[in-house]
Amino acid sequence: MSKRAFEKIKSGLEEAIAISRGNADAATYVVHVPEQVDVRAIRKDLRLTQREFSTRYGFNLARLRDWEQGRSHPDSAVRAYLKVISEEREAVERALRAA
Repeated sequence: MSKRAFEKIKSGLEEAIAISRGNADAATYVVHVPEQVDVRAIRKDLRLTQREFSTRYGFNLARLRDWEQGRSHPDSAVRAYLKVISEEREAVERALRAA
């Protein structure tokens, strides 16, 4: 591995650590929101019914059904929220309990 490649990887890791610790300037990085999410898979992975999932995370039940049946798709903010639910469920639930 070249020294240049090593330095780029090292720099990327340092940035990732700063972001994860909340020490990075938000203007210096880009957040990637998935273009598509499998809402049904996220819900089933959590072993929740549609009603339980919609109630727990604040979704309209009819809208959730539309997403799962492909009649409509979540907007980017909802896709980001769903990604966080999928990856960091405990953090989401702590935040919602504190509200």
